[in-house]
Order: sequence, then C-alpha cells, then structure tokens
Amino acid sequence: MIENFFESSDYSRNLFKINDKNIEEIEKESLEDNVPIVTKEVLNFMIFTARGKKPLNILEIGTATGYSGIFLGKIATENGGSFTTIEINPERHAKAVENFKKAGIFEKSRLILGDALEEIPKLGKNIEKDQKNMMDFIFIDASKGQYIKFFENCYKLLNEEGIIFIDNIMFRGLVTEKDENIPKKYKTIVKRLREFIEKLNNEYDFVLLPFGDGVGLVRK
Repeated sequence: MIENFFESSDYSRNLFKINDKNIEEIEKESLEDNVPIVTKEVLNFMIFTARGKKPLNILEIGTATGYSGIFLGKIATENGGSFTTIEINPERHAKAVENFKKAGIFEKSRLILGDALEEIPKLGKNIEKDQKNMMDFIFIDASKGQYIKFFENCYKLLNEEGIIFIDNIMFRGLVTEKDENIPKKYKTIVKRLREFIEKLNNEYDFVLLPFGDGVGLVRK
C-alpha cells in the first residue's frame, strides 16, 4: 500500500519549481538508453526522508544522468547548503552536466567525474580542513559490488544524526534467493551484498525497507 502511494504520487514533482518537461525528458531518455535511474517510488521516499532532515550538505554516489541528483541538489540549495555528486562514466557525467544546467542548479552543485573510491577520500581531506563541510545526507546508488567500500568511506563524512540512503540493496531480489538460483555472473555481487547487510545489521543503526529493489537506511 505504501509502495503504491510512493509509486503513483506526483510528490517529487510538486516539491520544486523544476520544469516538469525537463524531468520527464531525463527520465524517458535514461530509460530508453538503459541507464539505471531511481524508481519513482524510491525517489519520492528519498525526497521525503531527505527533506525531513533539512540537510545542509548532500552527497550522491552515482550521478548517472542526474535524475535523482536534480532533486537532491534542489533540497541542498533551498537549505543554503551544497550538493556534490560523483560519476565514473564520462558520457553519463556529460549528460548530467547538461541536465543540471537545464534545471538551473548547475552553478550551485558540484559534479565530479571520477572513481568514487578515489574521490570520497579527497572530500574527506576537505572536511578535515573545515568541519562545516560534513555531510548530512548521502545517497548511494552505484556499483553494487563496491557498496561496502562506498559506505565505509562515506560514513566517515557523515554528521551525527546524518542519514545514508542506499538503493537497490537487494539486487533484483537475488540477495534472498537460494544460492542455486543465483546466476553465476552475479554470485560475487550477491555474496558481497549479503555480507554488507549483515555488517549493517550488526554494527550500525540500520533498517532495511522491502520496497523497490530494497532500500537501506543508516543513521549515524
């Protein structure tokens, strides 16, 4: 019931004065090009969660075409803060830059082209110089096999009471499948995600929400 509400709701579009046509074009083009973007249900819930925190600084791991980042960037700027997003694919990064410019928030955002495992520590050094740059909300939606490394690096940048929002943590539902039903090419990713979820359960303030492809929330 909750899943259906978030999937059908126009909540995300009603939040901000962003050109609906631009958002629809980004969504349509991304899906046509098989670029993975957050589903509407998860997007709406993420926006709801992020806005509730009134975050000053937001970080996104996995820009893709900028679909989710435009909303997160708007949240950060409306609070007088900053938005940073990291993408490893040059073509997707270029498309995200184009889309951010259309949305009118490019100048207020920082779009980094690079490997997040290399770029996150650089952000950490910047935070060491000025604690005001600590992150209040972090969205992770990138290479699933690297989730645990992304998380461990991001957690160091997170403010007390800050939230890390992790999408697709159940990886097509395969995390709960029997081993014999998991395609060979996905076994390593599934193994790592299972270990990641177990670690989050045992060591962090964590909840796993069973909608979309699995949403994980961690509060520091």
